[in-house]
Amino acid sequence: MADIVRQAGPADVDLVAPLFDAYRQFYRQPSDLALAREFLAERLDRQESVIFLAERDGCAVGFVQLYPLFSSTAARPRRLWLLNDLFVAAAVRGGGVGRALLDRARRLAEETGAVGLELATARTNVGAQRLYQSLGYRLDDQFLRYELGL
Repeated sequence: MADIVRQAGPADVDLVAPLFDAYRQFYRQPSDLALAREFLAERLDRQESVIFLAERDGCAVGFVQLYPLFSSTAARPRRLWLLNDLFVAAAVRGGGVGRALLDRARRLAEETGAVGLELATARTNVGAQRLYQSLGYRLDDQFLRYELGL
């Protein structure tokens, strides 16, 4: 059976939550499936993000979550999408799932007339960096990113 990439809705939270929990663990957060489920349900119920779910042989194997933004410097009413979360189950990595999810994210940006997509990843996530670069994403060498933890 071929991979299916589709937009997730509130009814899909239980399919996406284990993947989101694994994504958080990848970034050294403790496993908390209830928290993952609650977070995703809130985003989808409030329509604060768009999630695409990848399925293979009827099983959820990856997802991408995007948040809508606007570009102040472009000062246009066109949206900018923050590709905040991308995760593919370890068992299927290297099999095209990540590429299919990123292709779907790009299509969303095109369909909404967006100025582009932006993302951040860990410096150690070399595999993802190679994938992003192979799809035309370029490393930003003009701006520094700062965070303020509260």
